[in-house]
Amino acid sequence: MAIGASSGRVSSVSSGSNQNYSTALYSLMVLFFMLGFITCFNDILIPYLKVMFKLNFVQANLINFCFFGAYFVMSIPAGKLVEKHGYKAIMILGFVIAAVGAFLFYPAAAYRAYGLFLGALFILATGITLLQVAGNPYVAVLGTPETSSARLTLTQALNSLGTTIAPLVGAYFILSHLPELPKEITDQKDLSKLTPELNSLLDGILEKTNLMYLENTYLFIGGLLLFIGGALFIMKLPAIGHGDGEVSTEGIVEKSSIWEYRHLVLGIAGIFAYVGAEVAIGSHIVSYLHMENVMALTESAAGVYITYYWGGAMVGRFLGTIILGQVNPGKLLGFYAIMAILLIAISVSTSGIVSMWSLLAIGFFNSLMFPTIFTLSIRGLGKYTEQASGLLCTAIVGGAVMPLLFAAIADNTHGNLKLAMIVPAVCYLYISFFGFKGHIPKND
Repeated sequence: MAIGASSGRVSSVSSGSNQNYSTALYSLMVLFFMLGFITCFNDILIPYLKVMFKLNFVQANLINFCFFGAYFVMSIPAGKLVEKHGYKAIMILGFVIAAVGAFLFYPAAAYRAYGLFLGALFILATGITLLQVAGNPYVAVLGTPETSSARLTLTQALNSLGTTIAPLVGAYFILSHLPELPKEITDQKDLSKLTPELNSLLDGILEKTNLMYLENTYLFIGGLLLFIGGALFIMKLPAIGHGDGEVSTEGIVEKSSIWEYRHLVLGIAGIFAYVGAEVAIGSHIVSYLHMENVMALTESAAGVYITYYWGGAMVGRFLGTIILGQVNPGKLLGFYAIMAILLIAISVSTSGIVSMWSLLAIGFFNSLMFPTIFTLSIRGLGKYTEQASGLLCTAIVGGAVMPLLFAAIADNTHGNLKLAMIVPAVCYLYISFFGFKGHIPKND
């Protein structure tokens, strides 16, 4: 049964239903793959545009600010659109809007205007936000509550497959075409404050650099998004239960306001912290591995290693589809957060191979955080589920805020990215609290 475009209210489906959910899950796997692929491309854009527009770390991180800022602006409106028009219609709309944003990279590159790139990213992220807000709760309630974490983890594993492939594609099609710069320029942490001589030298190099590789890559992404949206349009997706109190509250006393659910409020902060930490690290891997006291790699060589960070998350999520059905998800979340903190401590206190691989290994322990925080936060909310999804996706703005804070520390310490690692470490500390204690619902 297809979800009608005119209404987000659909009849409840019992856990014993014989309805086949395979087609819906397969389509959502493709959706989450594209979400990961596009989002991870920011990790390639930051070092690329940092050079092309002579930016410091804060200016380059406006890419994250515009992309993840769209979640803050659009998540709640997206939740209302889902309630009114249904999951399928909003997912299709999301693909179309994201495609428009991708196509706008062409004029942005043609005019070489950083502001146009940021605007295109915001539009692209608006489409991604619609897909996230509609897709996450759809997966979470597409079956029994007991397996919701494992189910969302499976689709998130496909999201991680996209984030694993994206750096390889981006490094080959984009970073590999960065111009070769003399050492006196590559040694500069802040390209916005070059000496007049170096500035003139860099201008001459950049004028000869063609942005067609960036343009063509995003034109292809836009066309692919339209194709997937069209395929989704002709598919029939099953109805799921989420209307007018029909969803089980799992023994939790119904509140008069969504803000009275303590575990949801703490979960919103958890999503903010998780996305902020993951993006802050992922967006600066290229610069981190470029540091002399880490690996001193070139941008194109370092870009390939991003795939190990996101690949670890992919492996962890595939394993998580098995693990989350057998262990307490809250305790596992807390343990993973503590492991991430330990790996940060190892990375910042060492150099070379040890420093690099301990940082990249954090990706594995990021793997279960989003689906676990999300499902623990919406547990027992009943009729508030869609509204909660919008609020949780709003918290993805952590990916805009925390990387900027990370970058500000780096800029004010002459590019000391190791010191800036205090930002994700604090985020993981909060996540450990949520996993061990904060997710437990209160009935008072």
